[in-house]
Amino acid sequence: MDRRQTLQWMLAASAAMGVEVSAGATPAVRKGKGYGTDPQLTTTYRSGKLWPLTFTADQARAAQALCGLIIPADEYSPSAAQLKVHLFIDEWISAPYPDQLKDKDVIVAGLGWLDAESRLRFGKRFAELDVTAQSQIADDICWVQKAKPERAAAARFFKRFRDLTAGGFYTTPEGSKDLGFVGNVPSVTFDGPPLKVLQIVGVA
Repeated sequence: MDRRQTLQWMLAASAAMGVEVSAGATPAVRKGKGYGTDPQLTTTYRSGKLWPLTFTADQARAAQALCGLIIPADEYSPSAAQLKVHLFIDEWISAPYPDQLKDKDVIVAGLGWLDAESRLRFGKRFAELDVTAQSQIADDICWVQKAKPERAAAARFFKRFRDLTAGGFYTTPEGSKDLGFVGNVPSVTFDGPPLKVLQIVGVA
């Protein structure tokens, strides 16, 4: 299943209504608050087709730069910025569901803080900085437990943004390949987990 199919399934699952079933009774559909109709799984939706997107041009540039900082390119795969994971994050926070709406407030405020802090320290927006300068800012907010009190909100933003970046990246074909995920492929033998992995979890 590719990323597009993954997102289609995610959207369908998120939009689906719950069903209550009692013994001997016809299942009753529980009415939700209403998000519109369910997505059609056989349709390919363009970005922004299901709901208006959130990012401004400046926010999109900051988000793309941060994605690239979190997962840079290496010999195995392109960076999260090159794979445009920030577009996935924009889709995610724009969805009209409770969890996504909570993320929207965190992400939008965090990107604003990122550009403001960048201007304060270096006189430029975050996306205009080199990796060394970007890393100086990120290093101050990359761990919630170690962040200064005045940067606590920024650290929570970074934590959530990092999770979304990883989720978006590793559901792309390139990210799946980077993980070594081969999917539902027939195998004549199964050798089990590598010895090193078993040693790490303490069973070998």
